[in-house]
Amino acid sequence: YSPLDQINDQNAHRLGLAWFDDLDTYRGVQATPLVIDGVLYNETIFNVVTAYNAKTGEKLWVYDPKVGKEWAGLACCGPSSRGIAAWGNKIIIGALDGRLIAIDKDTGAEIWSAQTFDRKEQYSITGAPRVYDGKVIIGNGGADYGSRGFVVAHDAETGKQLWKFYIVPGNPANGPDGEASDSAMKIAAPTWHGKFWETGGGGNAWDSFAYDPDLNLVYIGTGNGSPQSWHHRSDSKGDNLFLCSMVAVDATTGAYKWHYQMVPEEDWDYTCTQPIVLADIEIDGKLRKVAMQAPKNGFFYVLDRATGELISAKSYVSVNSWASHVDMKTGRPVVLPTAHNTTTPHIMNPSWMAAHTWHPMSYSPKTGLVYLSAQEQGAIYANQPDGAYKYVRGRNNTGFDHANQPELRKTLMAEIMATEKGYLLAWNPATQSEAWRVPYPHPGSGGVLTTAGNILVQPTINKTVAIYRADSGKKLWEMNVDQAGVAGAMTYMIDGEQYIALNVGWGGSPVYNLAKDGPFRFATAKLLVFKLDAKGVTLPPMAAQDETAYLPRQRVPAEVAARG
Repeated sequence: YSPLDQINDQNAHRLGLAWFDDLDTYRGVQATPLVIDGVLYNETIFNVVTAYNAKTGEKLWVYDPKVGKEWAGLACCGPSSRGIAAWGNKIIIGALDGRLIAIDKDTGAEIWSAQTFDRKEQYSITGAPRVYDGKVIIGNGGADYGSRGFVVAHDAETGKQLWKFYIVPGNPANGPDGEASDSAMKIAAPTWHGKFWETGGGGNAWDSFAYDPDLNLVYIGTGNGSPQSWHHRSDSKGDNLFLCSMVAVDATTGAYKWHYQMVPEEDWDYTCTQPIVLADIEIDGKLRKVAMQAPKNGFFYVLDRATGELISAKSYVSVNSWASHVDMKTGRPVVLPTAHNTTTPHIMNPSWMAAHTWHPMSYSPKTGLVYLSAQEQGAIYANQPDGAYKYVRGRNNTGFDHANQPELRKTLMAEIMATEKGYLLAWNPATQSEAWRVPYPHPGSGGVLTTAGNILVQPTINKTVAIYRADSGKKLWEMNVDQAGVAGAMTYMIDGEQYIALNVGWGGSPVYNLAKDGPFRFATAKLLVFKLDAKGVTLPPMAAQDETAYLPRQRVPAEVAARG
């Protein structure tokens, strides 16, 4: 949410393209830019950062951390990043290969670099680092490949590690880790069973953090288990803390303060790493300091951010084959008897494809609404039989069977494809009710920005950038950009003029029916910057429909390809 209002619901139709940069890739670009003192900083694939004159688009410098291309193999959805951070004279990068890197904001020169994980292990970084009170906070991905998730804090000035918080317990035979999470692991350990540590346990916090300076708390959204199957991970026993939870820790020390687990017995790849939004909202006549989240599982949660108390939870999508409701006395979901996976294929909706995934959501204090990209995409789940599952280091280890009973799967898949939906959703967190929605032909539209001008900005699966009234959802403006963006937009003011900037580069958001009406073609990813009454700047046409346009310039030599 931005307090800027020069661009508003009365003049948004006058927007035009002020400048753009072709990012020279067909991969998904997921970062939200930063603007500081008239300079726009943007990050594209493999963590390459470019500084631009935010008014004219002139390139000032480029920093390439030289991330090895092989690291894309440990990132489930491509070598993209969701953003950079800033502190003082530094731009902070969370590189795919685990480095935290600080570079000079004026020159792009490297100031310090710190390795956050053992590069021999199954980790990666795709989330945006955050800087709170001089501390850089970063998690990692890797639960799908077999790792033990953790979050670290580093000193923003020196790069020195300050604390480390593990999300799930390790091998009990090894004793305490000697880290900030030791007291929390005493709570978590009894909720695990079997030899879970052999495949890491997971829980990786690959995206969202939030911070309350008054409470000095950092809020961590945690991920799915490793492997994803609860049966193979923990013998179908225990809640498996702190998977799929919101965990609050002391920002200074990393010490555990409280947790709320959205998905006990996590069995469906329901990562709860989605954006956490803090706000002060009047609920039932009382002003509450809340933390809000809409994770994959289809429920919208409102928590007291001081204590972790559940204030309310309600499903925000029209299907939920996981749980009927959340019991407000216990705070636990009432899981449907058909939800847990067996060796017989069945449909779960929401699924791993998410009712809401990582795409940024927004709360507008002006309307009192939360806005997010919602979707209804089922998936087929079935466990591998006992004895058939075997952990393979570096592979995507789910514990699921993806090919048994093909005839049944065919029938289920037809049902899934017939019910797929995607829409922009405006949600009232005080009443836990839908305010309005804008339907799209498919899921996959991007993150949202709202402003004091009563506008909402979203890149759409229609390969457009659209602006709506935040109070009603009425469309005010739309521009074809030949790209279905997924990232969130931002806005800034220079010399009395307001701009809107966003990356459009589609990827990392699977859609079943995307090619139903013909091939889904898109242009190269681009950074787009708009302002009122801008004229004279146009995007180039898409490349000709030729397969070679999508092939990388650096090809594998024939003799290497022959060896596989």
